[in-house]
Amino acid sequence: MDMKKTLQELYRDILEQEQKNGRGLTDEYDNYPMDCLLHPKEYAPVIAAGGCDSCEAESACQESCVFDAIEKIGGKIYIDPQKCTGCGVCVDVCKMGRLIENKEIYPVLDALCDRNREVYALIAPAFAGQYGEKATAGRLRSAFKKIGFQGMVEVAAFADILTLKEALEFDRHVHKQGDFQLTSCCCPVWIAMIRSIYQDLVGHVPGAVSPMIAAGRVVKKLHPDAVTVFIGPCMAKKKEAREPDIADAVDYVLTFQEVFDFFEAVNVNPDELPDDEREHSSRAGRIYARTSGVSEAVGATVEQLDPDKKIKVVARQADGVLACKELIEKIIKGETEGNFFEGMACNGGCVGGPKVRIDKEEGKQFVNRYGNQAKYLTPLENPYVRELLERLGFQDVMDFLENSDLLTRDFSG
Repeated sequence: MDMKKTLQELYRDILEQEQKNGRGLTDEYDNYPMDCLLHPKEYAPVIAAGGCDSCEAESACQESCVFDAIEKIGGKIYIDPQKCTGCGVCVDVCKMGRLIENKEIYPVLDALCDRNREVYALIAPAFAGQYGEKATAGRLRSAFKKIGFQGMVEVAAFADILTLKEALEFDRHVHKQGDFQLTSCCCPVWIAMIRSIYQDLVGHVPGAVSPMIAAGRVVKKLHPDAVTVFIGPCMAKKKEAREPDIADAVDYVLTFQEVFDFFEAVNVNPDELPDDEREHSSRAGRIYARTSGVSEAVGATVEQLDPDKKIKVVARQADGVLACKELIEKIIKGETEGNFFEGMACNGGCVGGPKVRIDKEEGKQFVNRYGNQAKYLTPLENPYVRELLERLGFQDVMDFLENSDLLTRDFSG
């Protein structure tokens, strides 16, 4: 099969279909604007697909948005691309199905059609089970290569690296009762909530990028002209990838569903491909995909860093946007015991994201199984982490903590 020809045909078919009847890849795309298809970064992660002027649930989407990103202008819904985090709560409450994700498949196809560009897939830890039980990381790597990607990187390996950073930060800063840390590397909606609503708590958030951003930056450092495409269950990652201080890392974000549609369109089945397996991530990085995964990973790593440390990680988690808000309110009021707090916007964590392809409980089982298959428990045991840090110029773990500008950001801005 001439994959370049196939991609060009798919590219052209999408455009012709859009011009002909205002529809996109599926029936949910009624009135999907052509400009959004061609220029997705100019729109919010969630867009109104039309018909919102005759809503059966008056203002339910507006009332559901804790970020005040939705307003009505001339009787039609407008979603502010600056305020919308892509949490997906409004999509859940929209009874008419008029709020949909902003898809970025068109510019990705454009990049893949250009043989002078190297395009890398960065796949989220929640991938396990999303494309079938046989679709291992190795088979997915083969699938991405078959459709034109240069290679596939497991973001779980970079979750390992960020786990190490968060563990080092905890070891350095949490020494007594009352000290606490808010994780920075699990969910962009959690971080957006702290930055926009609870700014007084920003000082408790380590200045670390997310595993997605870490993966994108490292790939671009090693391959400066690379195009990076993150693939996961989350619409909020589309917004995170555009934030000005980290927009250098990830060029496009596709959801698991977008990629499934892509595989179907070009007749690629990961189950039938050879297993291009590479062992890069520990259990710690792999379990980021479900609620409490970050807490478990950091707790285990802190324990290995300093087995005699008197202050252990006492973790508290929340999943769901409202539950995250309630947890933060309890922290402020001193109504919860704990020193490490993890928030996930989706129920169950990333395995419960708005664009997963399997039930969250099934997804959790796949993630746990994949985590338990890892050769190493934590990043401290993982030789690939040490090798990658050395390639990036770090001499030891303390050098990584002190001088990791590549993986650090300022949340106070």
